[in-house]
Amino acid sequence: MKPSPWAAVLAGAAVGLATVTGCSAAHKRPEPPGTTPYAATRATVSPAQNAAGATPGGCPTTASLPLPKDFPENLPVPDGAVVTSVEHRTGGRLVVATVVRGGFDTTLALLHRELPKAGYLPEEGEVEEDDAESDFSSTTVRGRWTLRKMPDCEGGVYLTYLTSAVS
Repeated sequence: MKPSPWAAVLAGAAVGLATVTGCSAAHKRPEPPGTTPYAATRATVSPAQNAAGATPGGCPTTASLPLPKDFPENLPVPDGAVVTSVEHRTGGRLVVATVVRGGFDTTLALLHRELPKAGYLPEEGEVEEDDAESDFSSTTVRGRWTLRKMPDCEGGVYLTYLTSAVS
């Protein structure tokens, strides 16, 4: 049986499309524009230390990274929080990701209690069963925190801060 001319055209188009789009089995997500990992911008932290290690279950197993010098001094961070990554982004934004082992409700209560005590006004927040988030501001800092339960780390929650100086 002779192949149909349409089959040859479709096969040629598929090969051409794969060649043009650079189709490959190994897709690597590029860094978002303007994102600079903390370790790449600071001599005090090597690239290997940019993120704290974790067990296959998701709980951190290495020592916490230090909070960066430009993290707001009075911004409440729960005791025992493990800083897992730090990024400096465009526009003077700072992202600090942590893991807290105190549980979702306890960490949420701490944020609701301690942020206002430290002079931060909560804005436009919401709480759901497994996650919560809120904007906050002070006279010098604007930011947002997010809180998410960790499915594979007993009592663990991801707590991430995004901050920038008020200009």
